[in-house]
Amino acid sequence: MRSVELRYGGATDVGRVREVNEDSFLARPPVFVVADGMGGHDGGDVASAIVVEEFGRLAEAGYDPARGPETVAATLVVCQQRIEAYAARQQAAGHPSYQAGTTAVVALLVEVDGESRWLLANLGDSRAYRFDGGLLEQVSVDHSLVQELVDAGTITAADASLHPERHIVTRALGASEHPEADYFLLPFAGTARLVLCSDGVNGMLDDEQIGAVLAGAGDPRAAAADLVAAAVAAGGRDNATAVVVDVVGWDHEQPDSERQPVSLEEKLGALP
Repeated sequence: MRSVELRYGGATDVGRVREVNEDSFLARPPVFVVADGMGGHDGGDVASAIVVEEFGRLAEAGYDPARGPETVAATLVVCQQRIEAYAARQQAAGHPSYQAGTTAVVALLVEVDGESRWLLANLGDSRAYRFDGGLLEQVSVDHSLVQELVDAGTITAADASLHPERHIVTRALGASEHPEADYFLLPFAGTARLVLCSDGVNGMLDDEQIGAVLAGAGDPRAAAADLVAAAVAAGGRDNATAVVVDVVGWDHEQPDSERQPVSLEEKLGALP
C-alpha cells in the first residue's frame, strides 16, 4: 500500500439516559470502525464488541489492499456468524427471547489502479461523513425505516429526526438473516477529514452543528471528543460515539471525483 499519513481519534460516552454503553469503536490504522449495539446489556454490547474484535484482527494481520470489498464482506460474515452463535447459546441456556445485534460503519484504506482511497461500508444507521473545506457531506445512507419513508416521499428529512420510529433499523448484523452492506469509494482529494459516528451523535446534532464542531477542532482527537460531548450536552438520549480521521499526506496526488458506490457485482472483482 502506498504511504499515507493519518491523524485520528475516537471517543464514546454512555449518554444521559442509558445505563450501559452498547457502542464500540476501533481506531487502528488502516482500519476504523463504529458499531452501535442493539439488544440490551450482554446483547448489544457483546455484538458491537465482536465487530470491533474481528476488524481489529484484520488491522493486525493485514489484508490485500486491492481486495478491500471482498475482505470487508468476509469479515462481516464472520461477525454475523459469531453474533448468531452467541445468541443461540444464550437462548439454549434458558433465555428464549434473547437478541443481539449491531450496526457497523467501517473505513479502511485500499488501492484502486495503484491509487490509495478510502473504502467505506455500512450496515444500519451509524454514519460516515466527509468534511472538507468547511463542507459536511453524509456519505453513507441509513438503513432505517425513516430513511425508507424519506426515499418514498412519505416524510421529509426534517420529519425523520422527530419520527417515533426513527430508531428502527432495516439492516444490522445479528438482527437480519443475511445483512448486505453498502460500499463506497472515496478519493483522498475532497476528503480531508472522515467521520464515523453512531446515531447517538447525529440523532442529537444536525449537520450544521456537526460541521461547526468539526470546523472548530483542528486535532481529530479533539474533534471526536467534542462531537461526543456536544451530543451529550444536547440531551444524550443514546450512547454517543465518534471516530475522526484526517488525511494529512499521501505519496501521490490523486484527481478529485465524486464518491462511487460499489455494487455487489464489483465487490468480488476489480473496483472501478
